[in-house]
Amino acid sequence: MQDNNSAPKHPHGHLGAAGFLGMAAGLGLMIYVPSLRAVARVSILYWGFLLVGAVVLLASFYAMAGRGIARHLAHARGPAVATKFDFGWAPGMTIGPWTAALIAVSTAVAVQVAAPTRWPLAFLLVLIAAGFFIGYLIARSASRPDQAVLPLVDWLSGESDFVLDGGCGAGRTTLAVGRVLKQGRIVALDRFDADYIAGGGRTLLEQNLRLAGLTGRVRIEQGDLIHLPFPDQTFDSAVSTHAMDHLGPQKEQGLREMLRILKPGGRFLLVVWVPGWVAFTFVNVLSFFLTTRSGWKRLAVRAGFNVADEGMWNGLLYLVLQRPAPKPS
Repeated sequence: MQDNNSAPKHPHGHLGAAGFLGMAAGLGLMIYVPSLRAVARVSILYWGFLLVGAVVLLASFYAMAGRGIARHLAHARGPAVATKFDFGWAPGMTIGPWTAALIAVSTAVAVQVAAPTRWPLAFLLVLIAAGFFIGYLIARSASRPDQAVLPLVDWLSGESDFVLDGGCGAGRTTLAVGRVLKQGRIVALDRFDADYIAGGGRTLLEQNLRLAGLTGRVRIEQGDLIHLPFPDQTFDSAVSTHAMDHLGPQKEQGLREMLRILKPGGRFLLVVWVPGWVAFTFVNVLSFFLTTRSGWKRLAVRAGFNVADEGMWNGLLYLVLQRPAPKPS
């Protein structure tokens, strides 16, 4: 079994890289673009780019450091009793898309003013900006605690199931399962090392479980999806949302582990990002490198699952995968 302490830390470090790129773009809009002759001649453009550059610079800095600053201020104020759910969305998850949209549309204006013959590039940048802004609207909506978390599909075998939530993060899916599973028990598992959730998510998970009254029915475990720390055929059902699509070339291994820990006939609800317009609004061309719907189905079948149900939900793919029951002799 893999030592969890040896797992690579901060698998979402690209958020920091995006923040630095945003700061670089902000400096460019403040320093380089106003120096262009066509821009400098028009006062409203000159001062407008200075202002937009400053906004982008500050927003990018806050996206990288805002949560750390907030935690520092909260620590200085002393302990406080949480009164509402917090699923740990880092500022970059919602600020990033609209900042990218502002950068793209500002660059489009600069291109159109400085080089009018390159209007196709300016038009393309406006389309990219529109995509990023739609991504911001989706992220803002999805970050609300009352947003639907799971598709309404048949994956639990009964109200007394023993369920694994793999890659639970701060517990949003765990809470959703707990509301339905009135008599069952849940294991919430994660490595708790994601840099886009405060403290990796464990502290927020404990806080959210306490607020939801689920502390007595949920056991928290630290572990890796590709080396689950449970015996064979432990769980009646399992779920994983927005986690297995981060496993890279080890996706099939993660699926095999889910198959191993399920009892015969048990079902696994998998929710992942796939190429499509929703993913494109968040990560642009990087969405083309996501595993496709057919690719996930092939991986699941190779791992030993039967595909019991499938579909798209809020732009994401869901698969209900079932461990085959033994054939009667």
